[in-house]
Amino acid sequence: MVPMGVLLPDSIMRHEAIAVLAAFVAINTIVYVTLSVAKILPKVYVSDWFTTRNRRAETRSIHPDAPI
Repeated sequence: MVPMGVLLPDSIMRHEAIAVLAAFVAINTIVYVTLSVAKILPKVYVSDWFTTRNRRAETRSIHPDAPI
């Protein structure tokens, strides 16, 4: 009696080529999930973490009393 849902015999499923293919699919899935999550998250700019000297000392707005 063959269990329901089994398409290939156990001897084929334990073959080395199938194990390599399964490892490739697992790594591919992890990379795809990582890229998908990274695309959902907002962008992080490293330059926002550090202060630089190239900031303006005065505002150039049409509203001169606006905060810098």
